[in-house]
Formats: sequence, C-alpha cells, structure tokens
Amino acid sequence: MPYTLVSQLATAVELPSDGTLSRTLHNDDHVKVVLFAFSAGQELSEHTATMPAIMHFLEGEARVTLGPDKIDAGPGTWVHMPALLPHSISTRSPVTMLLTLLKSKEAKS
Repeated sequence: MPYTLVSQLATAVELPSDGTLSRTLHNDDHVKVVLFAFSAGQELSEHTATMPAIMHFLEGEARVTLGPDKIDAGPGTWVHMPALLPHSISTRSPVTMLLTLLKSKEAKS
C-alpha cells in the first residue's frame, strides 16, 4: 500500500485500565510513528532517543520533563526534541500521545 491512513487517531489504540500500550502506525527508512496510550499515574522514566522525535499529545494531562525543564502537556501540546535530549513523562490522567521518530541515514531502527 503506498500510504498509511488512520481516520480516528485518538481512538486507534485502546486506553488501558492500568499500564501503557503502544501501536506502531508506520515504519519506513525515514520515520517511525507510534501511538501510545497511558493510564493515569503511569511514568516513562528519563531516557534519550538516538534520533530527533516529536511528541503530540492528543488526549489527557501529563507532566513532561525535557532536559532541565518541566512542562504541563495537554490535548494539542506538540514538542520537537533533538536527539539525545533526556526526557520523561508522568501522566495525571489517561493520555493518548503520538510519537514520531525522525530517522536519519546514520540511525535506523
């Protein structure tokens, strides 16, 4: 298929009652797109990515750490992160987030 279509992005992954679910929507040589669903109170501990990434929050409320900064993220929050930026997420309510990993020729996964 020459394209990927998701007509209802916010409902393309089921919100778990406890935990985190992810669904890869697209993956090629240039980009990987993953839809995450977190239950309230979930934490994604501090980590880095080897490639630039974009977080787009679709639903819910979370506290996001980006390097030394802490931000409150809600529906419509969009964040571009350079490679190797330490970041973490702590959800305050159920959260749906779209993660886009921007692959370079040097870093493919």
